[in-house]
Amino acid sequence: MDELEHIIDQKIKPLLETAMHKNLGITIAELETDISDRLKKSAILDFEIDIAIPFKTAKRKFKHQYIARLLQLNSGNVEDAARVARVDRRSVHRIVAKQKIDVQRLRETLTAKQYAKQHVLGIIEHSLQTYKPALNPRKYEAFQRYAPALSEDIIQTLPETPKTLKEAEHEFEDAYFRKALTQFRGNVSRTARAIGLRFETLHRKLKTLGIDAKEAR
Repeated sequence: MDELEHIIDQKIKPLLETAMHKNLGITIAELETDISDRLKKSAILDFEIDIAIPFKTAKRKFKHQYIARLLQLNSGNVEDAARVARVDRRSVHRIVAKQKIDVQRLRETLTAKQYAKQHVLGIIEHSLQTYKPALNPRKYEAFQRYAPALSEDIIQTLPETPKTLKEAEHEFEDAYFRKALTQFRGNVSRTARAIGLRFETLHRKLKTLGIDAKEAR
């Protein structure tokens, strides 16, 4: 269990339970789990996995999205983004040029803390919306009004340092391969062909990531 998961399980979940008791009068385990699981993906790693895109293309796209998000979290400061990602700033400059990222505009947008709060608030509101039909309207509205304060409490508790590019790519690969294997019922050969990798390459990557293809059958 990494630091983020530990903090969410030990500190964030109690905050969610308290908020639910205060505003809903009950604890909804599914709502708590939904919010907690989405929070385990930091703001910088909240990405969609599209296995219809070949692996190498998808990974390159994710890398560009990661750098763009990191620049956003650092108000367009290339040097700070490179430091957090632990890459040469020239690599960041190349992605900025290729993706035509407006660094100046990012310098005029939200601070890292404001962006993170907005991200957390979005998670809470999205998850809460899912359970709206089953909730008392007045209690739902009470929780909705409390959501900004809850997101502030969560931000104060979460670790501030985003994942490095290497860590982010590791998480992306893990999620991508697991989803692809699930679609092809754990068949490594079919999965490799579908995502544009050689069987040996995929097999090696699965071993490195500690993924058991049999679990997807």
